[in-house]
Amino acid sequence: MPFKQSPNSASTISAAAFRHSMRQLAGAVTVIATGSAGVRFGLTATAICSLSDDPPTLLACVNRSASAHDVIQKNRAFTVNLLSGDQAAVAGRFAGRAGLKGEARFEGATWITLSTGAPILQDALAAFDCRVTQEHVFATHTIFIGQVVAAVARENADPLIYIRGTFRTLEPE
Repeated sequence: MPFKQSPNSASTISAAAFRHSMRQLAGAVTVIATGSAGVRFGLTATAICSLSDDPPTLLACVNRSASAHDVIQKNRAFTVNLLSGDQAAVAGRFAGRAGLKGEARFEGATWITLSTGAPILQDALAAFDCRVTQEHVFATHTIFIGQVVAAVARENADPLIYIRGTFRTLEPE
């Protein structure tokens, strides 16, 4: 099948053309969470990346309009909870699909804390507890660089992925 080329390919493409092309990139689905019991905030995100293993560091890109954004800045801590294939409902809640906000998004799942006190989804495929070491503002987002101070993982589960606007699971070969 031939490529669908943006009509503006000679210069900067439109935001719509960029989003259309980026929808072809499969991403692991995570919930970025911050706060403490009773005042927790979180969002669904795929813009997460390992940055270094010495020291263990990752980056998380958070829209500055997200309710969790300013709380991450204030607390200087966040978690990245990698969701498994059976956690699409959790992803939907934190993506705002159910209309829930703040603490209400955390209902229906078990949350624990590790080192920073930020919420960790107990049955996440993997979870990373991070202290913010740097942040960089770019356009609509802040890139939070977090040093991983604790992590947990479970075996024998497949990740939830996001591609072409939908949550999917990996299919066995």
